Amino acid sequence: NRSNGKATASLVLGIISLVFIFFGTYAFIGMVLAIIGLVLGIQAKKESPDDGKAKAGVILSIIGLSLCALSFIACIACVGALAGLSL
Repeated sequence: NRSNGKATASLVLGIISLVFIFFGTYAFIGMVLAIIGLVLGIQAKKESPDDGKAKAGVILSIIGLSLCALSFIACIACVGALAGLSL
């Protein structure tokens, strides 16, 4: 049952990290949540390899991590471009 809690936490953190894609500079928080979700999902997969929640949590965390990183980099690039225009 403990791995089921980790799998559920991984799934929830993966979903929440996907929400943070739309918040620009707060995508960093989504990246942190996705990393935690990824760690919990991998631990749950090791304890119970056939757990679908753990697999979904790992997949959502990977997607959330990559998209949050992309969103964060794009936001930083836009801020840099706007700062360059004001000079």
